[in-house]
Amino acid sequence: MDSPALGPWLGPEPLLLASTSPTRRLLLESAALPVEAVPPDVDERAVEAASAGLAPPDLALRLARAKAEAVAARHPGRVVVGADQVLDLDGAVFHKPADAAQARAQLARLAGRTHALHAAVALVRGGDVASFVETARLTVRPLDARAISAYVACAGEDRVRASVGGYQLEGPGIHLFERVAGDHSTVLGLPLLPLLARLRAAGLLRF
Repeated sequence: MDSPALGPWLGPEPLLLASTSPTRRLLLESAALPVEAVPPDVDERAVEAASAGLAPPDLALRLARAKAEAVAARHPGRVVVGADQVLDLDGAVFHKPADAAQARAQLARLAGRTHALHAAVALVRGGDVASFVETARLTVRPLDARAISAYVACAGEDRVRASVGGYQLEGPGIHLFERVAGDHSTVLGLPLLPLLARLRAAGLLRF
């Protein structure tokens, strides 16, 4: 008779995810990790304003660390993962669009060009903080105003407002691209392979 399946997680309590992103939570759960999601309650724009002059990858790292440390301070002794993603078009940082009109404007700027998604992770365990950033590069197809408007109508305002750049690659946004270079989990905002490697190195995974 086969023995009962054992999950990979060795921590005494579930991993704390300093994010309310359902996509990030699903990525961790798909790797059979027990997860509790906790809102970090970090003013991202204030952190960004205080980080003027940082390169986009470093800004992503600072934001991820701020989120992880904020949650770790409220939950001492827990293993906490914080994550953030910055969209970088030739050094210009994009934010989530406020409405459909702003989403169309962002997509018009991205059309026919390659941009970077810098996905940063901070792992807090006790007093130790380890952080890293992974980058994916995405090339948007040339798009005219008609195509952009048709996409926004198809995706819906709630969806285009939910993601920086106005797209979700795991949804209708896939139609916007001609090339994606980088790991899929990095595009989704949580580089899973390097995170799992660090959890293994910390003795938190069974295999």
